[in-house]
Amino acid sequence: MTTTVSAPPRLHRGILLAVALTALNLRTAVTGFSVLTGEAGADLRFGPVVTGAIGTIVTACFAVAAFAAPPLARRLGLERAAAIAVTATTAGILLRAVAWSPSFLIVATVIAFAGVGASNVILIPIVKQHFGERLHTISTMYMVLLQVGQLAAPLLALPLAHAYGWRVAAGGWAAVTAVAAVLWFVTVPFSRGSAAPAPAPAAPLSWRTPLVLGLIGLMAMTTLHVYTLVTWFPAMLEDAGLSSTASALLLSWFAGLGLIAAFVVPPLTKRLRSPYPIVVVCAALMAMGYAGMLTAPAAGAFVWATAFGLGVSTFPLCLTLIGARAADPQSASRLSGLVQGVGYGIGCAGPLALGAIHQATGGWNATYGLLAATLLITLGAGWAACRPVRLQRAH
Repeated sequence: MTTTVSAPPRLHRGILLAVALTALNLRTAVTGFSVLTGEAGADLRFGPVVTGAIGTIVTACFAVAAFAAPPLARRLGLERAAAIAVTATTAGILLRAVAWSPSFLIVATVIAFAGVGASNVILIPIVKQHFGERLHTISTMYMVLLQVGQLAAPLLALPLAHAYGWRVAAGGWAAVTAVAAVLWFVTVPFSRGSAAPAPAPAAPLSWRTPLVLGLIGLMAMTTLHVYTLVTWFPAMLEDAGLSSTASALLLSWFAGLGLIAAFVVPPLTKRLRSPYPIVVVCAALMAMGYAGMLTAPAAGAFVWATAFGLGVSTFPLCLTLIGARAADPQSASRLSGLVQGVGYGIGCAGPLALGAIHQATGGWNATYGLLAATLLITLGAGWAACRPVRLQRAH
């Protein structure tokens, strides 16, 4: 049974705006920087190894933060934890913009994405806590804004970099995250009595269940594909003969197609007894994309980018299932932390490992083949995750 906290309308509006601005910036620092690595690398003198490491650091930070965020939220309260997380994101983005060496850039990336990773986990129980009666509507808004930011970042980054340099392009999003951080801090004094989690920790999750293991596997494979493509898709396209501008536009198209999933997947998941057909369609689209990149990467680049952009719709499916299968905000927080922590932890191997395979083989074909093979895991995990059962607790 979902418990919805009654709070003043003004508090709800402030929290809703904070959720919106936070969601908008959950991926801008990823896709907005992917198209800047060439200029940043030339300035700071780093190459593909550091680029791959940054992609791996992003998902590794998501994994660690996913485990750290639930106890932090229990100790400090959801809103205060969100305020700290978004402040860390703002600081990391600003520090990355002024980095003077690859090592400092990596440290700044860790700070930024520790905050983003914590926000990934904390926003789900916040939405369930304050907007339980409109869970699917607010979840859709949250995922739409995430995709808008992911789409807009590469489109804006290149013009800004050409006009003002890569540092301005990389640091500009801190202005929006700073506003979100202020909003979270403003809501804290007014929400302590109504929105803070219960001081006693919730009963542990029974993670050795098909539902939880399926969600973990689905999140892991989705993460593997998303962040490998976000990190390397522009390089794949440029190696196929496309210009850097065309590659950036196709990365933005890939990211922007998530808007369709954000509108369609949450309500469709609510209507379907088992949303497993979504997983099957997504896996088929991803397989088509990798087959296309093997056979005609340049000629069909737009088609393959479209297939990839729609194929990673298992991401909003995972987030929707986490919220729907949990009984209350505390169990949603624990389930979100477990699924995203392990899922991102497994998926973080993708950008660095597959970049290393590319460097060793001198091409991308082995990478496409390996990624296509992992779709079998996606299908198996998706079947378990989509079964119409409720989350159970360990006793």
